[in-house]
Parts: sequence; structure tokens; C-alpha cells
Amino acid sequence: MIVYLDASAFVKRYIAEDGTPEVNALIDRADSVVTNLISRAEVAAAIMRASRMEIINREDALQAIHKFRSEWESVQRLPVTEATVSRADSLVSNYDLRGYDAVHMAAALIWQEAIIETITMATYDHILWKVARKEGLDIWPNQL
Repeated sequence: MIVYLDASAFVKRYIAEDGTPEVNALIDRADSVVTNLISRAEVAAAIMRASRMEIINREDALQAIHKFRSEWESVQRLPVTEATVSRADSLVSNYDLRGYDAVHMAAALIWQEAIIETITMATYDHILWKVARKEGLDIWPNQL
């Protein structure tokens, strides 16, 4: 199984919250874990936001960032290209997605088309989850 993680799913690997055990199990059983380069900034920002909101303390946030950075190279990273941004632009118009969500969706769709194999989109964003389903990606979790 090829799993595309958007930032809403990816961050659960580094901050213990609802869904963390399930995300870790999904990653463990995946043949390949894929994301877009923008996840690096999005996940780091989400971890630090959790610290600012006192969901986790600063020391735990810095440890989470360190773990995230140490695992980054093991994740297949898709580039942000003109084709990705162009596809994202169309997705924004069609589904009223936020910018980075549209980039994630575009990257997953382009990757699925390139490898001619079904991609599982892992997201906890309700809108992105619904769009992934409409666009023909397998979705995870099965229900939100």
C-alpha cells in the first residue's frame, strides 16, 4: 500500500493525540510513505503551534521536531512543481480548497497517475477527505 500523508495526518506521528496509534500503524504497514515538500514546514509549524497553545510543552515540541527531522529522509517527498501548482489551482476552483490542501491533493493525484497505482490519502481534514474520495483516491481513515 502506498500512503500519501498530508500534514494533518503526518503530525499525529509526532504529537500524541486522537489518531496517533492508528497513524503509526498505517505508516508501519505501508509499502511506501509519500508526502509533498510543503509538509516539512506544515508539520514543524503544527508542532510549534501545539507548544504555543500549551498542548505540549516546549521541550516535548523540540523533541518532536527533532524526531520529525530525523525521519524526514525516509519519506518519499514529491516536489512542488508548476504542474502541481496548476493542478492545485484547478482543485481550488472546483472544491474551494485551501491553498496547501489543494497542493497536497494535486501532488497525490499526479503521483497516482504517474505510477498507475492507487494511492491511499491519509488526512484528518474533512474537506480534503471528501475531495480525495471524489477524485478516486483511497481514503484513510475510512470515516471522519
